[in-house]
Amino acid sequence: MRALPLRVDAVLVQALIAAALSFAHLHDLALAAGQDGWKAWAYPVSVDLLLVAAWRQLRSGAAKAAGWCWFLVALAASLGANVATAGLLDLDDVPAWLRILVAGWPAVAFLGGTLLAHGAPKPTEALETAPEPLSTDTAPEPTVTEAELPATETESAPASPSPVPPALVALARKVADDHRTRTGTPIDTPTLRARLGVPMPLAEAITAHLT
Repeated sequence: MRALPLRVDAVLVQALIAAALSFAHLHDLALAAGQDGWKAWAYPVSVDLLLVAAWRQLRSGAAKAAGWCWFLVALAASLGANVATAGLLDLDDVPAWLRILVAGWPAVAFLGGTLLAHGAPKPTEALETAPEPLSTDTAPEPTVTEAELPATETESAPASPSPVPPALVALARKVADDHRTRTGTPIDTPTLRARLGVPMPLAEAITAHLT
């Protein structure tokens, strides 16, 4: 079987070297600040994990402000250890403020990791359901809308005159008979409305009762 050629990625190699040096500097600083044994090795792991968690938060696109905040905090811790161990700080006589910072780092890292993990949920995409296509075997039955229903009922059933008080119908009939006696023609709706002094819709309803 033919072996696959190995390709060396210069960027990856550079990243591994930088990570190893930063890891060693954080370990040396924690050891100089009084964190001996396994605790000195846990500090660089904590810083690197916070960096990775913040970077993933930035890549996800959610809560970028929190991601940038904790990314800069972890970067400052890593960069500070690199500078401090470069000869600018006497590791045999670490100042008290630096010991306090190193001792308080676990609480800061725990807070940052918790906020990054549970601060803001990832946005969920709404599931869109496509409508089912109509079957080509059977045609859909026609439906009557609410607007068409009154029109259908009006066409199928004869219209009945609106209810009018009997006394008003009797008076209108008397006026109509008087008009026929004088003119010889049946009274029309406008004339009936004028003689009775009623609105046009009521006059039309009275006319329907007279016919």
